[in-house]
Formats: sequence, structure tokens, C-alpha cells
Amino acid sequence: MPFESAARQESRALPPTLAGVILAGGAARRLGGIDKPMLAPQGPPLLYRAVAAVAGADPVVVVGPRRQGLPRVRWTRENPPGGGPVAALVAGLELVHTELVAVLAADLPGIATATVERLVAAVCGTAGTGGTAGGAAADGAVLVDADGRRQWLVGVWWVARLRAVLPARPQGASLRSTLGRLSIVEVVARQGEADDVDTPADLERR
Repeated sequence: MPFESAARQESRALPPTLAGVILAGGAARRLGGIDKPMLAPQGPPLLYRAVAAVAGADPVVVVGPRRQGLPRVRWTRENPPGGGPVAALVAGLELVHTELVAVLAADLPGIATATVERLVAAVCGTAGTGGTAGGAAADGAVLVDADGRRQWLVGVWWVARLRAVLPARPQGASLRSTLGRLSIVEVVARQGEADDVDTPADLERR
């Protein structure tokens, strides 16, 4: 049937749907317990930058205390609050029904839409949905800094594969150990993309 064949081809050509999950909790102990995602070094608050980086995603979920000025995001909290990044990721994914999800920290001053676009392109690759350019299946793509370290909170993942490795008891679980079980495409960070704000010195550099 020509119509059915054309419809199938069109379906395969459509880009995968994308959600965004931004982890905006944490105690910021090294910064004196201030609300780190709302710091605004030389520009908008850090949380606003993360939300802007996934502007094309639907939904955009922020896991953390509700802040003002972000009317289009959906808010949720990990259980219990302060249960760590894996618990926060589990909470965020409960509101996600897309094929792909961008997972970002809320303390990335250099994050941009172009960063997320490169990660999406890397995980989708040129071999079709779910493949890399070399044809091997990839579960996700993460940014890699200048020292070769994977930035686990700057990544894009196939949602089904991500859910498959999340522990039943996520409180206090290691994000590196959890996500490290997946097959990953590494995307080299451009200048400033992998920077985060953990200490007063990090803030001064901005």
C-alpha cells in the first residue's frame, strides 16, 4: 500500500521527542548554603540558563524548591528532599513521556541550547534513531571536559534505557555508578560549557 509505506517512511524521518530534567536541589554547603541555582554571575540566574538551554523540550521539569520567574516549567521534588541526584532524576522522570531526555545540573554558567543540540545529535547519530555514526547502539551522550572527565549532569539519554538502570531505592545512590552502566557517546565540551559553580572561587571566575 503506497500510502502506508509513505506514512512509515515519514514516521522514521521525524526527530525523537525531547524532555528536559534539571536538577536544582542540593545544599550548596561549599557556598554557605545559599540558593545556588539562583546565583546570577554576569547574566541571568544559573537555573534560568539551564531552562533556556532546553527551550525546545516538552516538558521541562525542574527538580527542587519552586522558584519565581519560570512559569512554563513543571516542578517536583525528590523523595525525600535531599535524597541525592539519582533520587532527583527518578522524580523528574515520573513527569516525562518522551523518547529522549536532556538531564542538566542547575549550576552551569556556560550551558546553551547548542550544547543540548550537539548531545542530541551525538546520541541519535547518523545510523538512525538510537544509533551512533558508527552504527553501534548508544544509550546516551554526555559532555566531557578538557581533562577527559564525563560530566554526568550534562547529558541526553533515551528515556526507556535510562529508566532500566535506575535503582529501586535511589536515595543516596551514586550517579556515576548508575549512569556508567549504559553505553555512552562522549561529546567534547567547548570552552566554558562544562564549568560549574561549586565554590566561591568558581563564582569569582565568572
